[in-house]
Amino acid sequence: MVVAGIDIGAGTTKAVIMRGNQILASDIIPTSYNIKKTSEQSIKKVLEKANLVFEDLERVVSTGYGRHSICFTNKAISEITCHAKGVHFVIPQVELIIDIGCQDSKAIRINREGDVTDFVMNDKCAAGTGRFLEVMAGVLGLKLDELGPESLKSTNPSDISSTCTIFAESEVVALRAQGLSREDLVAGIHKSIAKRVSYMALSLGLEGKKVAFTGGVSKNPGVIEALEEQIGQKISVPKEPQLTGALGAALAAQSKSL
Repeated sequence: MVVAGIDIGAGTTKAVIMRGNQILASDIIPTSYNIKKTSEQSIKKVLEKANLVFEDLERVVSTGYGRHSICFTNKAISEITCHAKGVHFVIPQVELIIDIGCQDSKAIRINREGDVTDFVMNDKCAAGTGRFLEVMAGVLGLKLDELGPESLKSTNPSDISSTCTIFAESEVVALRAQGLSREDLVAGIHKSIAKRVSYMALSLGLEGKKVAFTGGVSKNPGVIEALEEQIGQKISVPKEPQLTGALGAALAAQSKSL
């Protein structure tokens, strides 16, 4: 059975094609204003990589915030469920997932079968999300992928007390004017995100649990370091942490009950 999963996120759209336990192809593209067009481009690209045509797909499952906006899928499933399935597939020992995407952050507790047992989510405020980092990178004159390496140079992370993106931006501008180094400011920003997200994870119970970090922000080594410091343990990051939602959707598409 050849199936596909597509995860339409606020910042990027991800697609995975599978046959059994084998991933045949995957792809990540930016999500444009036209979600329908983006999803069509995404599935077309991943089919080309797998040397397949759409008719070869037996089932397609969508997830992510735009999951109900496309017409070629057999079912739309919550990203909470799909991230759980995807992470369990690649790191079966994980019992708690921290996912930080462009517009939301979440902590998901799963059992040994990969089923969701509890979760908490922040989708009402940009603080603690990739969008927060985009704003801060702009303030500091850096590209998004430069934030992590810059923060790792820090020896004295600044204290960013504001929990609102707008207020935090003003605070960073003021601290910059005071002459604080850019690396200390970036490290402080990462520490601020880590504190906010770790509260969600801690509320689900972390003791003795293996933790995985997914989403685009998990590619930032500075945030990984800050999160590990906050929760007091090492964190596992999948090889391609942005694909776990689409992977979980593809795994769901294999279900006989779909």
